[in-house]
Amino acid sequence: MIDPQSRSFAHEIGGANMQNREFAWTDSDFNKVQSLIYQRAGISLHDGKHAMVYSRLSRRLRETGHHSFEEYLRWLETHDGPEWQEFVNALTTNLTSFFREQHHFQIFRQYLESNKLKKDWRIWCSAASTGEEPYSIVMTALEVLGMHPNFSLVASDIDSKVLATAAAGIYRIDNLKNISSSQLHQFFLKGKGQNQGFVRVKAELRNLIEFMIVNLAQGGWPFRDLFDVVFCRNVMIYFDGPTQRKVLEDIYRVMNPGGLLFVGHAENFSESRDLFVLKGKTVYERI
Repeated sequence: MIDPQSRSFAHEIGGANMQNREFAWTDSDFNKVQSLIYQRAGISLHDGKHAMVYSRLSRRLRETGHHSFEEYLRWLETHDGPEWQEFVNALTTNLTSFFREQHHFQIFRQYLESNKLKKDWRIWCSAASTGEEPYSIVMTALEVLGMHPNFSLVASDIDSKVLATAAAGIYRIDNLKNISSSQLHQFFLKGKGQNQGFVRVKAELRNLIEFMIVNLAQGGWPFRDLFDVVFCRNVMIYFDGPTQRKVLEDIYRVMNPGGLLFVGHAENFSESRDLFVLKGKTVYERI
């Protein structure tokens, strides 16, 4: 069976390399896209992303009825409407799975167990994507703290479409590779009839999560209370150095001292020792 993401990627590369493209595509168009997505989301698109950008934004041209990238991008710059969200959605990458980078959840479990007397837990999953990560966090918390904990989780993303999928909490059973049989029974409802082959996360888990759109590269996050734990994994790799530092400073400001920050396996913030100190494999403590 062909993996949908692999098929999608192959389609993007193959489609974008066709000699007879549907739309003209120039270096100037790509440079403009680079500039706009950096301004809007802090994302640094490197020059090797031509094919991906052409394929994904071609769909936006068709949807909006524009006949060239130049025309579409010029129109985008002069309007401040919902198409900006579609533009960002098209250019963000959402690769995730349940209990991805398992060692993080072992460390998170130990952190919860060593602070069981804590009265209230506030967690932030800052790149929730389609929901597998925030639900993995909640499952871990419920296994340690019991089914009625003083626990809340904010699950955010810049992409509105994946966030809607996360809020729905419906997944193919085939995609629950890291879910044990006991977790499947405890935390999911199996679909029947036309929904056979799918599961839905139980309401007890979904009710502990607040889903919201948050742009990490822009300040003014809508948080009133500080977080004890923040998951910000595989996000910073899309930012340049100054943007990374700004986001880390903002995360520092919304965390309690001694709180844990979980980051991606390819991310290293040793130059921000004034904010966070390394506590384990890609796990930092807020000083």
